Amino acid sequence: MNTAAIYHRTESEYAYLYTNELMHVRLRTARADCKNVSLVHGDPYELEKKRWYKQPSAMRKTLSTDLYDYWEVDVTAPYHRLSYGFIVTGYDETTVFFTEHGVFPVEENYLLMANNYFRMPFFHEIDRFKAPQWVKETVWYQIFPERFANGDPSNDPEGVLPWDSKEYPGKQDFYGGDLQGIIDHLDYLSDLGINGIYFCPIFTAPSNHKYDTTDYLEIDPAFGDKELFRKLIEECHRRGIRIMLDAVFNHMGDTSPQWLDVLEKGEKSRFKDWFHIHSFPVQYTKTDDFEVAEDLNYDTFAFTPHMPKLNTANKEVQDYILSIAKYWIQEFDIDAWRLDVANEVDHQLWKKFAATCHELKDDFYLLGEVWHSSQPWLQGDEFTAVMNYAFTESIINYFLERTIPLDKLVSNLNEQLTLYRKQTNQMMLNTIDSHDTPRILTLAGGNKDLMRQVLAFLYLQQGIPCLYYGDEVGLDGGIDPDCRKCMIWDPEKQDLQLFEFVKQLIALRRENQFTLCEGSLEWQKVDTSKGTLIFSRDISNEKIIGIFNTGNHSIFEQVSDEVLMLQLANIKGDSIAIEPNGFVILKK
Repeated sequence: MNTAAIYHRTESEYAYLYTNELMHVRLRTARADCKNVSLVHGDPYELEKKRWYKQPSAMRKTLSTDLYDYWEVDVTAPYHRLSYGFIVTGYDETTVFFTEHGVFPVEENYLLMANNYFRMPFFHEIDRFKAPQWVKETVWYQIFPERFANGDPSNDPEGVLPWDSKEYPGKQDFYGGDLQGIIDHLDYLSDLGINGIYFCPIFTAPSNHKYDTTDYLEIDPAFGDKELFRKLIEECHRRGIRIMLDAVFNHMGDTSPQWLDVLEKGEKSRFKDWFHIHSFPVQYTKTDDFEVAEDLNYDTFAFTPHMPKLNTANKEVQDYILSIAKYWIQEFDIDAWRLDVANEVDHQLWKKFAATCHELKDDFYLLGEVWHSSQPWLQGDEFTAVMNYAFTESIINYFLERTIPLDKLVSNLNEQLTLYRKQTNQMMLNTIDSHDTPRILTLAGGNKDLMRQVLAFLYLQQGIPCLYYGDEVGLDGGIDPDCRKCMIWDPEKQDLQLFEFVKQLIALRRENQFTLCEGSLEWQKVDTSKGTLIFSRDISNEKIIGIFNTGNHSIFEQVSDEVLMLQLANIKGDSIAIEPNGFVILKK
């Protein structure tokens, strides 16, 4: 037995309260190294009296990666406190007692040592991470406001171009998308099945993308005004659609009053400590790329001179940001914040930000933009979840780019699931594409069968799906700015069959959200040579099964359950033939 691979950490994703009474406990061992793991547990004050270590609880092996197996068990504690350790048996028939102080023989003198055990001193409900129920039931739709619909030409910015007049939009093009255009198409979104809209920034900014904020307390005039936004919120909430706004607190735009004051007054500016300025006057060397500079003497987002980085350790900056957080909740009843470049902002600010939002709305959703594994931000006192790029990247790598084999896909997905608490995984936002990435149809090389297969796979995973505007009607596009094309509204140009597919998929997700959000995951068949992938999502007496053919030849499987959805598949009796890029979703 490889005892060096055995790992556990209390009050983490390895041991946490799932409900106010139920604790989830997880142990890691080397892959294919251990055949049995049991948890010995009980009240720390009853160890000698009850010797509860004589009644171990079997742990179940749940997920495996390239390197490790993970074991889990659910436990309760009548007095809301717990001592626990692990009895681990390897395939070599070695058995050990794993404790807070390492590995010991399974002997009573060691089992009776109170200080050997891991401890959960008391189950404090206030410390439990609580997943907002409404988020689990949401299918998000991401809108890039400048490109969704032009509902009011009277507020068009100077130099606006006719809608969809260029095959490849430029970085600084404007087409007149606005809030009225969104209001005009809310019935379209409701018909699609959407019950959450994630907006890219709508605050005052000079660019079309608005990630260079000038004023966080005003709606950009090219989009409308606050009264129009209030109407949008009311119309969305009336339809059962939640609203998530996007905010950039890592940096501001260089047209903000604060930065302009620094440019004008230099070291005498009252805002000089709002930013990370190394010397005065602030300066940089231009390059051929508008968004990249050299020799910057102040910190920015990447090397973009027009986005100076905020000093979020500054008390005035903190108060300013917290006032923004409160304003849009109190005045407009928004439901969520998406926080741009969240990993480059200090944890102290995010803790204060989260406390501020949850004081006003205890079920508020805080979504961080983090492109890598995100444990430091997901301990329950900062973000609810993050944009699950590390998870969906593996789906892209396998299905769309073919850079990893099938077994590596499964390993990578499992690894991400083991990084977080179960309720955190339920909240993660899963998307294949966004305003920052090539569109899914382009990644699929125009193959809509493959695109549909990927979407079906994604919608069966734990976490919350998000659809990027226009994907449902066949909008394509490469990297920014090509991924920000104008929405297709001409029915003649829309792929209505694709729309109906996405509509059906969203309905399936929402109708089975309890199983798909909270159910366990079991990989039933992973055949790398044939490309056959079969998995189930289980909870109580319900099971959703996905069968996917990711190979180059037809596959044949036996089925006897209710068919919810299929593509490129032919069922005869209990036998099913699935062509490449095909899938079947079953309910048992």
